[in-house]
Amino acid sequence: MLPILAIAAWSGTGKTTLLKKLIPLLKQRGVRPGLIKHTHHNMDVDTPGKDSYELRKAGADQVLVASKQRWALMMETPDEQDPDFSWLVSQMDARTLDIVLVEGFKDEPIPRILLWRRQSGQHHTDADWETLLDERVIAVASDESLDITLTVPLLDLNNPQQIAAFIIQWLNHINGSSIDI
Repeated sequence: MLPILAIAAWSGTGKTTLLKKLIPLLKQRGVRPGLIKHTHHNMDVDTPGKDSYELRKAGADQVLVASKQRWALMMETPDEQDPDFSWLVSQMDARTLDIVLVEGFKDEPIPRILLWRRQSGQHHTDADWETLLDERVIAVASDESLDITLTVPLLDLNNPQQIAAFIIQWLNHINGSSIDI
């Protein structure tokens, strides 16, 4: 099964910023990452005026656009709840990936690195920490020392190289493989 690892944090903590740094670092070390990102916002990956957009708006429930460089499948789901996470993972081509990184889907029972940033503008209590620090957390990445006792590694949120090395070490452990750190 394809390893799945979530990057979890409150909004504004820098999940996307960290992932934009981690993905190239993992690729440099030979790790092929995929990504699933959940958003609560209404989103559209198509551009008004393009043929695919116009055909989808004309009523096609699924539009697949393909070229030499990439392909994308857009599905209309106006009456659906959030997509099933397992189904989304099954849509990833496991033959071309070593790991699926996840941003969002914080209620899914998957391993996660929890991010904590002082400047996130969020004010949280120890009770908030307790709801996030569960058995699924495999590490915490923070930009400050923490006043809580951790049973998992504390990583430097401002050191993506260290976090990438941790992810590779975790992959090696669960896969029994040996990707160079």
